[in-house]
Amino acid sequence: MIQFGYTGFANKPENINMKGFSRTFNVYFLFDFPFKTNPKLSAAIGPGISTSSYFFDKMNIDIAGLRNNQLVFTDVSDTLHFKKYKMMTSYLEAPVELRYTSHPEEPGKSFKAAIGVKVGTLVGASTKGKNLQNSNENTVNTYILKEKSKRFFNGTRISATARVGFGAFSLFGSYQLNSFVKDGLGPDLKPFMIGLTISGL
Repeated sequence: MIQFGYTGFANKPENINMKGFSRTFNVYFLFDFPFKTNPKLSAAIGPGISTSSYFFDKMNIDIAGLRNNQLVFTDVSDTLHFKKYKMMTSYLEAPVELRYTSHPEEPGKSFKAAIGVKVGTLVGASTKGKNLQNSNENTVNTYILKEKSKRFFNGTRISATARVGFGAFSLFGSYQLNSFVKDGLGPDLKPFMIGLTISGL
């Protein structure tokens, strides 16, 4: 199961400025177990990986806690800032789905729907800034700054999921039920994803 789509934050404070197309890319290898009493229904489970890139507008994120003891999002539009700035996360995940297929004997010509939950563990978190500018958006230096740290992020992610589609294609959505950032160490952000799924089941 391959997924590509848009990702963002629910509960995002107004002082966190985002721009562009924040995106997610997920790949899962799920095993499908049809119900003997009703082959239109099945359960699926398996491992996978989920990656996300969140793009920000003239922001700085103290991901390593070098200046603060919390995950602070700072507006730096009136001082030096990067022209392009993003935060990236990656998770190992195990989705569980309850699936419905209208014609299980012809999965490529069937209406399909699924609901489920996925549990993930954080593998990595980082930020990347490219091309330093001043407040007038003139280039000061053309370099790339990368920082990596999992310090402020919850190591476990629990998300509710849903899919609906026809044949190999479906639309998916997911919403993180627990907080993205550890309690008391930053804003109470809840990531969500919407996009397209390509799957053989």
